[in-house]
Amino acid sequence: MMLSIEDLRRYCQDDSVFITNHAMERCRERGILVKDIVNAVMTGEIIENYPDDFPFPSCLVCGMASNGSIIHICMNDEGESSKVITSYYPTSDKWNDDLKTRKEISK
Repeated sequence: MMLSIEDLRRYCQDDSVFITNHAMERCRERGILVKDIVNAVMTGEIIENYPDDFPFPSCLVCGMASNGSIIHICMNDEGESSKVITSYYPTSDKWNDDLKTRKEISK
């Protein structure tokens, strides 16, 4: 199942997005607020899909935090709600300049 940004936005509007303890801890460490996550989902796009994730398919959203910075949010779709798995500020060592495309790992 491919996740849709429209469904994730609807979950945000319905207050049906939940943040795992792990994600909340990472948000605190990284200075990411709940309003940043909501803003990123509402303004962003899905840049990677993980349809085989267990127990629910998940995806990576790239959007804008309330301060204008680009953030990534990994979240799932549980049918009527979503869980935020983690969120972070993408860095140039792992992402191309668009902050949406992963850099190739040289071996």
